[in-house]
Amino acid sequence: MALTIILLVCFFCVMIGVGLYCHRHATDVNGFVLGGRSVGPWLTAFAFGTSYFSAVIFVGYAGQFGWNFGMASTWIGLGNAFLGSMLAWIVLGRRTRVMTQHIDSRTMPDFFGKRFDSGKLKIAASVIVFIFLIPYTASLYNGLSSLFAIAFNIPFWVIILVMAALTGFYVIFGGYMATAINDFIQGLIMLVGIVAVIGSVFADNGGFTQTVTKLSLIDAGTGAQGAFTSFFGPDPLALLFVVILTSLGTWGLPQMVGKFYSIKSEDAISKGTIISTVFAIIVAGGCYFLGGFGRLYADKIVFNPNTGAPLFDTIVPSMIAQLPQIVVAVVIVLVLAASMSTLSSLVLTSSSTLTLDVIFHGRQVGEKKKVAVMRLFIVFFIIISAVIAILKDTFNFSFIAQMMGVSWGALAGAFLAPFLYGLYWKKTTRASVVVSFVVGCGLMILQMIISLTGNNFFTGALHYIFASSVRSGAVTMILGLILVPVVSLFTPKMDAGRVDGMFEGYNKPVEVTVSQRLGK
Repeated sequence: MALTIILLVCFFCVMIGVGLYCHRHATDVNGFVLGGRSVGPWLTAFAFGTSYFSAVIFVGYAGQFGWNFGMASTWIGLGNAFLGSMLAWIVLGRRTRVMTQHIDSRTMPDFFGKRFDSGKLKIAASVIVFIFLIPYTASLYNGLSSLFAIAFNIPFWVIILVMAALTGFYVIFGGYMATAINDFIQGLIMLVGIVAVIGSVFADNGGFTQTVTKLSLIDAGTGAQGAFTSFFGPDPLALLFVVILTSLGTWGLPQMVGKFYSIKSEDAISKGTIISTVFAIIVAGGCYFLGGFGRLYADKIVFNPNTGAPLFDTIVPSMIAQLPQIVVAVVIVLVLAASMSTLSSLVLTSSSTLTLDVIFHGRQVGEKKKVAVMRLFIVFFIIISAVIAILKDTFNFSFIAQMMGVSWGALAGAFLAPFLYGLYWKKTTRASVVVSFVVGCGLMILQMIISLTGNNFFTGALHYIFASSVRSGAVTMILGLILVPVVSLFTPKMDAGRVDGMFEGYNKPVEVTVSQRLGK
């Protein structure tokens, strides 16, 4: 415990120091929200990765999907790396940076408002962010209690308050730049931690070959052994839905896409793509690969006495509890770092959206006043997310738990398609954006009702889809990608001259040196 405390104190001091150092960069809106659009490849790539992979991934999803799919859950991490990170950077990175600067957009709702010339769309997007980002923010605290219980005998609410207060401090003082620098530091901790844990789990089970052999002997419930070490696991279709939701979803999440707004240059995008992909392979691939061996610790995992199902948030902590104390200490800092990095990104996104797109929508207000209001809303969002997490833990509110489950699907389902098509296709219409918002949020609210009531009134394929928020969320995103172009073909087009003006940013001539691009 002493070693863990020392590491935590050092970690806290560094986070606070970075917040104070970056205070000078956060004096206006552009600096506070976007870091002056001058953030380099390493900071941007790590900010993208650490916002992507939180304690929800390491403790919750790795345990749950590792238990369900075995070693095949590694495909989820690889999907996150190549579809959720690499392809997202390639497809969205440059065009997002260019268009958002050209139309002077600072948030995703602001993009919808300016790209589609609609203040109502801007406000609607802001409301969606407000409703669905808060429960997602609260979910970041999940799993911390069971993990910290390994080293500390302290109430869960104390852990939440410490994490919330520290995150709030450096975000309020340093804005996006402090978040990016701390994300880089936290990312390094995550890289070291996940490698150490995987190595320790193998050592605890007699090495890689022996560990895999033990897992292959476990029956998947079909009477046949080896399903948990097979290439696609015991349920390939369910695995595919998880890969789609957790990978494609990043393309429509405001806190993820927002990282591209602030990137510095073309060179930074190229380097950032590689760095982000490698980071995701190690962290996400490592987390899900680790979770695949959770069944080897079935005798130490906590099970629900009513259903007999494992409590998924206890799987990874149960594995870690058997490891050397130095590894336990590193992992506790790792998970705290992962949670804080994502929390800082979410509260900055929420506060900037509400301030710029709702409170001061259409009003001429000074930069200092906008930044001051954003800081107040950061405090508000951190407090409300912490309260929600404490209420959920104390009273086990199923409503809050289900809201957390549908948040990702609703945000990505509503925003992914219109944002992507809005960057690339001039004929995307305002009506198609409305349809995407309604369908994305509507289907996921329906999913929440079904999950709360336990009454899945659908049959056949729809019953299978709405039996899980993972499957319905994945389908919602794919449905948006189909509906937006179809609706755009049959609804009134936007003014061609205005749209052409927005896309002019892509055609602006620039001069580069021979070292950057060879001439003819």
